[in-house]
Amino acid sequence: MTRLSCWVRSGLAVILLIMAPVALWAAPFAAYVMDARTGEVLYQQNADTRLHPASLTKMMTLYITFQEIESGRLSLNTMVTVSANAAGQAPSRLGLKTGQKIAVRYLIRGAAIKSANDAAAALGDYIGGNEANFAARMTATAKQLGMKNTTFKNANGLTRAGHLSTAHDMAILGRHVLYDFPQYYNLFSRRTADAGVMRVANTNRRFLDAYEGADGIKTGYTVPAGFNLVASAKRGNKRIIAVVFGGTSTASRNAKVAELLDLGFARAPDRARTEKPEPPMLLASAANDIAGPQVGATPDAPDEGEEARIAGLARSPRPLARPAPVALAAAPEPVAMPQIDADAIAAAVALAAAAPVVTVPVSAAPAVTVAAANTASARPAAKPAAPAPEVEIASADPDEDLAGPEPPVTLAQVTSPQPETLAMMDEGVIEQGDTDAGAPIFIQTATPQPETLAMDRRHRNDTVILAALGPPAPAPQARREVVARASSAGGRQYGVSLGKYNSQYAAEQALLKTALMESTALGEGLRKVAARPTGHEALFVGLTRADADLACARLAARSVTCSVIGP
Repeated sequence: MTRLSCWVRSGLAVILLIMAPVALWAAPFAAYVMDARTGEVLYQQNADTRLHPASLTKMMTLYITFQEIESGRLSLNTMVTVSANAAGQAPSRLGLKTGQKIAVRYLIRGAAIKSANDAAAALGDYIGGNEANFAARMTATAKQLGMKNTTFKNANGLTRAGHLSTAHDMAILGRHVLYDFPQYYNLFSRRTADAGVMRVANTNRRFLDAYEGADGIKTGYTVPAGFNLVASAKRGNKRIIAVVFGGTSTASRNAKVAELLDLGFARAPDRARTEKPEPPMLLASAANDIAGPQVGATPDAPDEGEEARIAGLARSPRPLARPAPVALAAAPEPVAMPQIDADAIAAAVALAAAAPVVTVPVSAAPAVTVAAANTASARPAAKPAAPAPEVEIASADPDEDLAGPEPPVTLAQVTSPQPETLAMMDEGVIEQGDTDAGAPIFIQTATPQPETLAMDRRHRNDTVILAALGPPAPAPQARREVVARASSAGGRQYGVSLGKYNSQYAAEQALLKTALMESTALGEGLRKVAARPTGHEALFVGLTRADADLACARLAARSVTCSVIGP
C-alpha cells in the first residue's frame, strides 16, 4: 500500500510539472463594450488592467500615419525606403528588404489588413526617424486621446518590456479611428488588397463574414497577449465597439466578441445623439525633419523654402467608401466624404501622365521598377546601410482607392500562402504580432469561459481571470448518418447537416453559431440553407471527409445534433 501511495504521489508531481508551464501561457482576460455613438460603457471586465496589446498597436501606427497624410506632410504615393530595423521584424511580414522602396499606400494596406510587422515598422521609422522617437509620439498621442494606461515601445506590438495597454484604452483608440478618419475606415473591412509585393488577406475576415453588421477593425496575437480583437458593428441606428484581450484561440475570441456585441446591441438605446470624440492637436509641425517631433517642444515656423515644398506636395485624394458587399450582413455605415479639390486631382493626373515608366522583364531582373505617380516625397529617403539591389514598389494611380479594388465577394475565399510564408514555416518560425485566420490553433477550449457565464450577472467578479486551458469534457459520440448528396466542390464532396428548421432565419442563425463554435474543422466549408418540403436544412458543404467527421464529432461532444453528408 505504501508503494502504491508513493507511485500516486510521483504521478501527481509529474502531472503538475507538465501543466505548470502551460498555465503560464494563459493570458489574462479583459473585455470592454462601448456605445460608439456616445462613448458610454455598456460592459467591462478587467478593462483597466495593463496587458499586452499585440497587433492592436498598429491602430495607433495607422492613426498617426493618417494624421501625417491629412496634414500634408505625407502622401499615399510617398516612397518609403525600408530601414534595417523594419526589414528585421518577426512575422507576420510582407518580406520587405533593407533599402527597398515602397509606397505608403502599400505599407498601410500591409499593416491594416495582413497585420505585417515589417510594414508597420517601416511607417514608424520613416515618420519618426527611428523606433524610439515614433514610440514616444505614439504614447504622447495616446495621452491626448484619453488613453490613460497605455505606453508604446514599438510600431507593431511585438512583445517589449513596458509595451502595455488596456481594453478600455483600445476601445477609445478604435472609436477615434472610426470618427477621426472615416475616409480611411473602410480599409479595415476589406477581405483582400494589393500590398505591392503580394496580395494580402484580412486577418479578421472570418469574423467579418460571420457577424451581421461587422465592419472592422483590428486583430492581435502574441503568446503573452493571447488572441485580441477590437471589433465594431452597426445595426440600424446603433454602433457598438467591443474589445477582448486574452482569448485562447481565434474561434473562442470571435465567439466571445460576438457575445459582447450582442450584449451591447441589447443594452444600447435605440435612439442616441452621436457625440464624436474631439480629435487631438497634431504633435508635429510641417517643418520637422525626418527625426520627427520632440514631444512637448514648441514647433518652429517653416522657412520660405519649406513652405513652398509643403504647398507643392501633391496629396492623394481620399479613398471612396467601399461598396456594400453582396452578403447577409448589413451594409457598412455610410461615410460622408469631404469635397475633393479639383485642382489637386488635375495636378496629380498631370504628374502621373508625365512620369516615365520603365518595364523590366521579370525573368531577367531581380527587381521591378515602375514610376510613381507622385515623385515628390514628403521627406528625403534614407540611404541603405550597405549597397543592395534597389527595389521600387510603385505607387498606384492617385485616384485609386487606398485599399485597392476589391475582388467580387464570394461565399468563401482561400488565399494561397506566399513563398516567404512557406519558407518561414519550414524554418519553424511562429508568427507573432497577429494570427492569420487559417493559422494553427495552439490552445483551445470548448467549454464556456467563466467570464462568459458571469457576463450579465448583477454582481461581477473584478479579478483577473486566466483563460481556460482544459480540453472539452469527454462526451458520448453521437451516431452520425451519412446521407447521399451531390458534390458541392471538386475534391471536397462532403458536408455536415445540422438538421431542419422552421424558417430560413433560424437555419442561418444555427449555422452562424456553429461556425463561431467550431471554426477549426468548418473553416473551409460553405454555409448553405436548403429549402426542403419538411423545413429549411442548415448545411456546411465543400468539406473533406476528414473535416466533416472531425467537425461532427466535436459538435457531438458539445451536444449539438449533426450528421455527415457525402456523395
